[in-house]
Amino acid sequence: MPALCGHPIEERTVNALQRIAAAVSFAVLVSAASASFAADPVMVGGAEMYPTRTIVENAVNSRDHTTLVAAVKAAGLVETLNGAGPFTVFAPTNAAFNKLPAGTVDTLVKPENKAQLTRILTYHVVPGRFSSAQLLADARKHGGKATLKTVQGEPLTVALHDGTLWVIDAKGGKAGISIADVNQSNGVIHVVDTVLMPK
Repeated sequence: MPALCGHPIEERTVNALQRIAAAVSFAVLVSAASASFAADPVMVGGAEMYPTRTIVENAVNSRDHTTLVAAVKAAGLVETLNGAGPFTVFAPTNAAFNKLPAGTVDTLVKPENKAQLTRILTYHVVPGRFSSAQLLADARKHGGKATLKTVQGEPLTVALHDGTLWVIDAKGGKAGISIADVNQSNGVIHVVDTVLMPK
């Protein structure tokens, strides 16, 4: 009789332990899946952008940034953008460069125009790591606009319009951010659809 009385209790205990084990296993699986999802690299130009790589190491793999990479090499900025940083780079796509007047890029990458090319490229680089959330918060704090000082020396303006961030250059040109927060080991890239121009 005591054995019969004890059996349901034992069975309930086993069932409870099985339920706890199942719950723990599920939580571990969900946690692992979440971590895996969070770690997934951003895709840019058909390539995965790994946060463990530098700005240049990632950019060379994007088929949408071959013009930018060629320009960076022509300007001798590879070593700089492979450096510790951190840097925030507004990276124009090939399509952005194609908006420039015909022959502009071919002219800029010539050795005699290296200084001008360097001015334009460093105008797309801001010291520090600024996420889109930080830029958005800064713009809201200052009436919808935030000013960033570039490596080139002139400012860029980040403006909030209809909930969207725009980057405005010294000449009033506007660039939309098509892909934000592409994290790198030495900074962050925001892909833009227009080449930004200093004065």
